[in-house]
Amino acid sequence: MTDEVAIQRWAVRIEYDGAGLVGWQRQSSGLSVQALLEDAASRLAGGAPVGSITAGRTDAGVHALAQVAHLDFPAGLKLTPHAVREGLSFHLKPHAVVVTKAAPVALEWNARFSATWRAYRYRILNRRARPALAAGHVWHVKSPLDAERMHEAASLLLGRHDFTSFRAAACQAKSPLRTLDHLAVRREGDEIVITAQARSFLHHQVRNMVGTLKLVGSGQWTPERVTQALEARDRSAAGPTAPAEGLYLSGVGYDPDPFSRQ
Repeated sequence: MTDEVAIQRWAVRIEYDGAGLVGWQRQSSGLSVQALLEDAASRLAGGAPVGSITAGRTDAGVHALAQVAHLDFPAGLKLTPHAVREGLSFHLKPHAVVVTKAAPVALEWNARFSATWRAYRYRILNRRARPALAAGHVWHVKSPLDAERMHEAASLLLGRHDFTSFRAAACQAKSPLRTLDHLAVRREGDEIVITAQARSFLHHQVRNMVGTLKLVGSGQWTPERVTQALEARDRSAAGPTAPAEGLYLSGVGYDPDPFSRQ
């Protein structure tokens, strides 16, 4: 059990490229964001172990624009937001992981349990030519997609539902019930951008929703069939899981936001 008197807790906002990483969680083999961050924090703390808790565990290949975690440093260290942000980012080199913000928080503040919402963005490159600059950061779909039909279908998933049809078989959540506050699809040039927000998501929920909406965009499904898939409460009734490389954790919300004082 952590000695609360002996630690100081810091919230950090992190940006990372998930390509080549095994995901957030520390694994027995392969580079994880958690291991890189905790190792950097330990170096900042003079070798003392520093544990972390994250707002959401991203899978291998998934990126983050604004992941949030908290770190428990030894209480005796004299730290400032500038020192934590710059020190961690320095020790994270040469990996594509950087701390963009840091803020001291109360010991009862928790990156996971204090979060009020999580947001994701998914990018589909929708053109014949393969990606060059965006390789590894988009799902490349050659056939034309109808973003308006995809958006129409997405609206049918809004609200509180049993999302069994859109959860991974290995999902460990106790309940498949989730409230989807936002799910929108829009075209930006050659890209289809899908944005989603909820208090929490099931494992692979966003990628499974995207894979299903792609079937609507290609004309293989009608928007109404998405409702049928939802009501079936059966993973086999929905579409495939979209590739990890197009997914970004785009934000995590808190009230109050610990970074708003920066």
